[in-house]
Amino acid sequence: MSLLITDECINCDVCEPECPNDAISQGEEIYIIDPRLCTECIGHFETQQCVDVCPVDCIVIDPDHEETETELRAKYEALMRRSA
Repeated sequence: MSLLITDECINCDVCEPECPNDAISQGEEIYIIDPRLCTECIGHFETQQCVDVCPVDCIVIDPDHEETETELRAKYEALMRRSA
């Protein structure tokens, strides 16, 4: 699954630089996560880096983008091939 930033986001700017896939960007009102780029840090880290640094716990699993760990790993591998 991809992650989702809820409207509880306080725009503290700490999550965006932590994302290894550049999936997080500033939206119109709060930060947003691009589900095409989010791998929940699989392939990069053991934990979800944005979740680890979020001071208000506003980053949750996106129920509209369900993916297995295998699918997330395949997405990570495809992203790495594109950036090489």
